[in-house]
Amino acid sequence: MLFHDVRFPTAIARASQGGPERRTDVVTLGSGFEERNARWADSRRTYNAGYGVKSIDDLHAVIGFFEERRGRLTGFRWRDHADWKSCPPTQAPTATDQTIGTGNGTRATFQLIKTYGSAFAPWARTIAKPVAGTVLIAVNGVPKPATSVAIDPATGLVTFLAGHIPTAGSTITAGFEFDVPVRFDTDKLDISLQGFTHGAIPNIPIIEIRL
Repeated sequence: MLFHDVRFPTAIARASQGGPERRTDVVTLGSGFEERNARWADSRRTYNAGYGVKSIDDLHAVIGFFEERRGRLTGFRWRDHADWKSCPPTQAPTATDQTIGTGNGTRATFQLIKTYGSAFAPWARTIAKPVAGTVLIAVNGVPKPATSVAIDPATGLVTFLAGHIPTAGSTITAGFEFDVPVRFDTDKLDISLQGFTHGAIPNIPIIEIRL
């Protein structure tokens, strides 16, 4: 799958509209009761970046980004300003924000995840595109130095180096910033010029991709 490790202009993405989507089949029975079935195990995020285009310079930036990605062909990173950290957006990540696994004495690699909810039906989201340099790791609440782990920003895999593999029963936690892997959901941009310094692209659909 084609993917460019570059982020869509964050200033434009900040004013976007969108969020998570799920697919649920709902069948209403003759008795009035319902049967509901989840078609997707994981949610999928969609956005409209058109709301963030405010100037002719914004138009220029989006056109360049779109053309380099070849429309829908190539994926890229997206900053979801409502959900881009292992903690609430107004806080700073810490190494104990999210539990990502339990050591067994031999396992060295763990996937970054973010868990939503707690008591009823928590959902674990795979974090495949962490922001390089932001990932913090702790074992049993003790932060680990960067020299003890290798972080892959292209996959979200955390690998403990030789001599630092977590012992059996230890809890591995992480804090991080992350992007959403997405692509354009159109091969055409409808551009409206409103003057010498203003312009608009009313609809720039963006959709999350599975990696």
